[in-house]
Amino acid sequence: MKKLKSYLLITLSVCMLSSCLDKYPQDEIPADSAITTIEEANQAVIGIYSAWLSGALYSGYLTLLPDLQADLAYAVNGYTNTYGDVWRWDILATNSQITSVYGALYNVIGCSNFLLANADKVRENIYSDEDFERLEQYCGEAYFARALAYSELIKLFCKAYESDEEAADELGVVLKTAYYSDEPLVRASLKDSYDFVIKDLQRAEDCLQIDEDNEEGYTYYDSPYFSIYTVYALRARVALYMKDYANAIKYATLLIDSGEFQLASASTLATTMSDYLSMTNKQISLYEYMWRYNFSYETIWKVGFTTTAYGGSLGSIFFNWDFSSYKPDYVPAQWVLALYGANDLRYNAIFQQVTTGHSHGLTWPLLAKYWGNQELFEGAQILHVCEPQVFRLSEQYLIRAEAYAQQDKPDYAKASADITELRKARYSTGASAALTKDNAMDIIEEERVKELYMEGFRLQDLKRWHKGFERTPQEQSLSNGSSLKIDKDNKLFVWPIPQHELESPNANIEPNESNK
Repeated sequence: MKKLKSYLLITLSVCMLSSCLDKYPQDEIPADSAITTIEEANQAVIGIYSAWLSGALYSGYLTLLPDLQADLAYAVNGYTNTYGDVWRWDILATNSQITSVYGALYNVIGCSNFLLANADKVRENIYSDEDFERLEQYCGEAYFARALAYSELIKLFCKAYESDEEAADELGVVLKTAYYSDEPLVRASLKDSYDFVIKDLQRAEDCLQIDEDNEEGYTYYDSPYFSIYTVYALRARVALYMKDYANAIKYATLLIDSGEFQLASASTLATTMSDYLSMTNKQISLYEYMWRYNFSYETIWKVGFTTTAYGGSLGSIFFNWDFSSYKPDYVPAQWVLALYGANDLRYNAIFQQVTTGHSHGLTWPLLAKYWGNQELFEGAQILHVCEPQVFRLSEQYLIRAEAYAQQDKPDYAKASADITELRKARYSTGASAALTKDNAMDIIEEERVKELYMEGFRLQDLKRWHKGFERTPQEQSLSNGSSLKIDKDNKLFVWPIPQHELESPNANIEPNESNK
């Protein structure tokens, strides 16, 4: 199938619904206004991509809150109390950020359902093979977007998946499968919720086939569009979360072996790569370039920004730079910084030692990973805004290594090879890893922290590993929250269902334990 890309990052108003699940009469698109042409279908897909720009999603709350809630960062004296209730584990069902995450994900689902509900009407009005291929592509993207949104809802608002039997008795999410329907607002089981995600991913895989001829020279790396490889990436991630280690290995391998993506070297200078835009005079590595300019052969899918259409500001709370001083709300945990050895080149690429402008003058390594896209800053003085790198090849190596180590018959040699391959791209020397029964998960956990730091994975990792944590006060850390001890399986590892959803008309949505 040919890749037919002509999307613009603009907002499609039909998808900006005011409620999370229910469509009130003034929100619903009248039947006579439904999409009927291929160009209107194209506009609907634009709306799906635009929905991901929300600062409640990957460019904001969805990425930041799970890691701030966990043990990766500390609030410092003088902070603005931004996300303070989440950091302190004082999380209520009325929390506005969590409510926004929930609503924004269901908005993506609503946009996807709108296109899929009208696909047959569009088919009645197209007469060329090219347009049929375009519609197939659009439907595949809608199925994938819906699967991705549901996977994030499950990750945040449901318990960890232990087995098919247990998941059949656990609460999942409300499955809205159609745009024009009166489906009851009730929660499916956790098993049925994940099954729905997998079915959507299979539909997406059927639609988003690889163009073997690739006459147009389409490249899949660093793409703001969904493809067969984003399907593989999410299939691998979901399989790992479901403890389906065979499929985690299968789909991660399809990605790794595809040859479409390359790990970004932390030692190779970007100036050696002619495709790296205008880097001729900038002496930084390919890995650092990925964070400073948000371009990499490693990136499978990112949320694409422009100077006129972009999302939230991931880096503000780590810098709060006002063009004269830095007053961060949060700084990296000392224990995280200590994980990076002298030969780990990631450290100097993603942390920067800074003397803050707080009255106490704390000097600390700040999170340079989210300083902001340099092209947005240099072109329009947009501070601390980064294109979220939602799927990267490095995560697939971590997924496969964990699956090899956790399967019924562990293969520690293959797990070691994956961790070694990742480290070879990040270390100057000493990349070899030797995983055994006794140390495999410790090494994998440490590598996930170092590689995926502040990318939104930590809370889910602790939840599915059934691990708690304890914060120990560090220099200038806020006293209220710095000595927090969280036991494994604390009910707030699962976020509360937003209160207004529980109270919405015609809803019968069961609350989580964290709602009580």
